[in-house]
Amino acid sequence: MRAPRSVSTWWWAALGSVAIMALARLLSDNDDLTSAGTFGVALRTAAPIALAGLAGLYAERSGTVNIGLEGMMIMGTIFAGWWGWEFGPWMALVGGVIGGILGGLLHAFATVTFGVNHIVSGFAINLIAPGIARFMANQLFVGEPGGSVTNSPGNTSSLGRFTVPFLSGGDLFGWTTPDVLGWFEERGWFAVADLAGAARGLTANISYDVLVVIALFAGSVYVLWRTPFGLRLRAAGERPSAADSLGVSVVRMRYYGMIISGGLAGMGGAVMVLFTNRYQEGQTGGRGFLGLATLIVGNWRPAGVAAGAGLFGYFQGVTLRVEPEQLVRALVLAAAMALVAAAFVAMWRRRWSVLVWAAALAAAGFIAYAMADRPNNQFVYITPYLVTLVVVSVGGQRLRPPAQAGLPWRKGSQI
Repeated sequence: MRAPRSVSTWWWAALGSVAIMALARLLSDNDDLTSAGTFGVALRTAAPIALAGLAGLYAERSGTVNIGLEGMMIMGTIFAGWWGWEFGPWMALVGGVIGGILGGLLHAFATVTFGVNHIVSGFAINLIAPGIARFMANQLFVGEPGGSVTNSPGNTSSLGRFTVPFLSGGDLFGWTTPDVLGWFEERGWFAVADLAGAARGLTANISYDVLVVIALFAGSVYVLWRTPFGLRLRAAGERPSAADSLGVSVVRMRYYGMIISGGLAGMGGAVMVLFTNRYQEGQTGGRGFLGLATLIVGNWRPAGVAAGAGLFGYFQGVTLRVEPEQLVRALVLAAAMALVAAAFVAMWRRRWSVLVWAAALAAAGFIAYAMADRPNNQFVYITPYLVTLVVVSVGGQRLRPPAQAGLPWRKGSQI
């Protein structure tokens, strides 16, 4: 039985991506491009973005547009910093969830109960949250050892870490198992070493909060598409009048959606606090908005959100590595080769305008790679946001959000 065209296209795209990254690694002589260290940092930086995207998914699937994700993440950071300092790292996660839920309830109260425009309400939360966080920091941390109005004292301990046995050399009942993926990565073989590096980065030295994030994505797939609750939640965003006619409380489902959304966004803030071991003002750095971008690119599905977060997390993680300028230079080479491949596909499909643009951009990429031995620092640090803009612009053209997301609903409405 032949695989669906969309599935086969994804497989070809994945294989092409591996080949391009492997070739770029060899040509640029930069093994860090696909190393386990780079992918490990990417997983860590992707986690809060992924949670923000998943938070937006629950909100919009229930019919509420949530652009207040950034503010809810900020609420999560201040509560996580407070509870983590007082009670330890696991309670930091709980505190982050509670802080985010407070923001989610405020958004639901404004939009669902009073019918306030969703964009206006979300924007207001983004403005209010930093002020609340600064007020709380002033009341809680000023005068404490290591605390100030801009940061909390450090957590008393940290979460543990996990390495998968046999694949990445994790412990099994006190025995250190072989590091199979590490062995393949060290060989440097084309594509094999690159895949091994990526897999090892995703299976070695993983913090337990990141494991919680992975479990939440797996659970969300089941909850949203395999349970009555998920069906009712999605119906509230697609056809609320039909859900209401079957006895489903649309208002209640939208409140549930926003409670879950706020809690997940707040947990995203808590993950960032655990990464730095303390709350810091401005810690979210726009990751709530990156989460919204993953929601769009991921077509309002958990797997798509995870893939988008992984992509954005990789490019953010690159800026945290040693010599990020050389990594970005190697990525420019990889992008130029990808554009060459896109030009050939466009020629095969007789899309001449796409062919011209892809060829021109590929030429520009090769020239930039040849001329810039060390890219400017400013370009390096805007790379994640530039990639986000390009991916959303290209990938968001043929996607469909939930039909009634952002539209007010009252009992008796025919929408």
